[in-house]
Amino acid sequence: MKIDIIGDIHGCLPEFQNLTSKLGYKWDSGIPLHPGNRVLGFVGDLTDRGPASLRVAEIVWELVINYKKAYYTPGNHCNKLYRFFLGNKVQIKHGLETTVAEYESLYKKDQQSIRKKFIELYEKASLYLVLDKQKLVIAHAGIKQEYIGQTHAKVKEFVLYGDISGEKHPDGSPVRRDWAKKYHGGACIVYGHTPVNEPRIINNTYNIDTGAVFGGMLTALRYPEMEIVSVPSTMPYVPEKFKQFDLISSK
Repeated sequence: MKIDIIGDIHGCLPEFQNLTSKLGYKWDSGIPLHPGNRVLGFVGDLTDRGPASLRVAEIVWELVINYKKAYYTPGNHCNKLYRFFLGNKVQIKHGLETTVAEYESLYKKDQQSIRKKFIELYEKASLYLVLDKQKLVIAHAGIKQEYIGQTHAKVKEFVLYGDISGEKHPDGSPVRRDWAKKYHGGACIVYGHTPVNEPRIINNTYNIDTGAVFGGMLTALRYPEMEIVSVPSTMPYVPEKFKQFDLISSK
């Protein structure tokens, strides 16, 4: 299979357009389609913080549901937006406020349309993706070797939030253990969730969340070529959002 896996977009539509164009996708029909036999993959967190969350979500819905030309697995921000659209009580902060403001500015029928599409995209998605005869795994925040093939609550927490220790950083964000350091499985794991200045490649794991929404880059991994392709962000740079892995607890 030939798949171009894109890191956390967070509503950064210009970066998404630039990156897919750089990868050879054409936008003539309003969505990115490859003239060859390549498809897109998404590690989740399509929405929140960026300027065009709902349009990004709609494009991914089109690709995955209508055209069957992409793979998508949800992130923690996707999960929260899904719960908001279901009418569950969620806190409208940590980025969700930007998506909700976009949503509330729409006409009623457009609200109903995007809500229905996103719920369908989310409900049809796998918790994580195992592709190419189990040689490739796409999981939002990563996955432990022993969790591959399982979907219980502990796996869901890990895939959506990472290997959280229960401790907090001074800014209130959770301390995450560096699970990739201990990964020695055969499958290549591609994930995002934790913004890094450069793609982080360790033990056959690839963190491709290069913080597009925080002024870094939007990054794709071309599989099976294992080529990294990035475009710069148009957003303001927020250095404190990028994690240094030597500061992350590995207990």
